[in-house]
Amino acid sequence: MKIIYMGTPEFAVPPLRQLLLHHDVVAVLTQPDRPAGRGHKLQMSPVKALALEAGVEVLQPETLRIKKNADNTNAKKIRDYLASLDADIFVVAAYGLILPKAVLTMPRLGCVNIHASLLPKYRGAAPIHAAILQGETVTGITIMQMDEGIDTGDMILQRQLDIAPDERTPSLHDRMAALGGECIIQALVMIEAGAATYMPQDDAGSSYAPMIHKADGKIDWGWPTARIVNLIRAFDPWPGPFTLYNGSAIKIWQVEGIDHTQDAPPGTILVADPAKGLLVRTGDGAVWVKELQAAGSKKMTAADYLRGRSMGVGERLA
Repeated sequence: MKIIYMGTPEFAVPPLRQLLLHHDVVAVLTQPDRPAGRGHKLQMSPVKALALEAGVEVLQPETLRIKKNADNTNAKKIRDYLASLDADIFVVAAYGLILPKAVLTMPRLGCVNIHASLLPKYRGAAPIHAAILQGETVTGITIMQMDEGIDTGDMILQRQLDIAPDERTPSLHDRMAALGGECIIQALVMIEAGAATYMPQDDAGSSYAPMIHKADGKIDWGWPTARIVNLIRAFDPWPGPFTLYNGSAIKIWQVEGIDHTQDAPPGTILVADPAKGLLVRTGDGAVWVKELQAAGSKKMTAADYLRGRSMGVGERLA
């Protein structure tokens, strides 16, 4: 099939790699290069890097929308060019731009999206994080026909993936990306053969996974222990789970939940032992803090952190 691919981050790389092996990818759309790192140098997206390596033309529009009272010259030029390529289908994976109806209906087979959840659960920008945060034991990939809503289109194919009890976002992300590559190839075979079925989503069972912000990593010690553990799993490495101690942020990377009945406000330090580490009260128990990181420092065990630092029993993390 003749395909135009739209994607930006690492999640979108394995599917593109599979499409390059099995189909004719005539162009790739990705987000414009953005400043990154300490030097704020312009950095290309992972999808752009792969496309250039494969010799595929790369387009990086700021928008594909036609807006009132705006200079739409570039958007119109890109849309006209996409139409001229006469692709059979557009494949989208974590692209980051909203596609207007004129683009969604441009190819003869429409646009399909590789979404990292079992829709209708976790529509939106951060479904992998959301699944871990909510304590899910199963997630998966959905290939869906795109419409003008946010991940609301008819479903073509779904495949499940187990989430390990201690799994964190990086490993689940990589396994989901690989599964996305497998699923899109399978779905395109069905679509090309006219054998695909298009199942409407049940909006009553839907949930939303919004974009993550840095502040979302803050630990609320009043939560149940399980939710705190899940937050730490979900937000590793970004935005990084953190708490405040004397007004300074400390990242908390590893904890172990225990049953504990000592009467103290959530966030209270119950034990601060250089040999054992930190025991902190939660909403329904306590956690041993195993690994943490102070601002400007490296990750270390809680025991190492307490050597030479005063952190007293009865003080509170906020």
